[in-house]
Amino acid sequence: MAKTLGNRIRELREGGDLSLREFARKLGDVSAAHVSDIELGRRFPSDDLLAKMAFVLGVPFAELKSYDPRPPVEDLKRIAEADPAFGFALRKLVDKKVSAEEIIELAKTKPNREKPE
Repeated sequence: MAKTLGNRIRELREGGDLSLREFARKLGDVSAAHVSDIELGRRFPSDDLLAKMAFVLGVPFAELKSYDPRPPVEDLKRIAEADPAFGFALRKLVDKKVSAEEIIELAKTKPNREKPE
């Protein structure tokens, strides 16, 4: 199983001998419960919070960001604005709570159809 962003943050925090509360305190206006949710994969930090976490943990921002599986929100917004059908399909996936594994399997079964020129 691949290491998640939350797993990596916890590993670095524990390696630095920081308790959850101490880590949250060093981050500033963040609760220990919020950090716990991030470590458990229930939530994802904003880029600003991730940058603070990287600083406190003594690692480059890019290293932590490499564990974040989410595509940049800006990319999704840009694609949805350019292709309303994509936006509609994306909303359907979210509404139906389709899992990442199901989407990956669906992508494997459907041929990549090029648009005719």
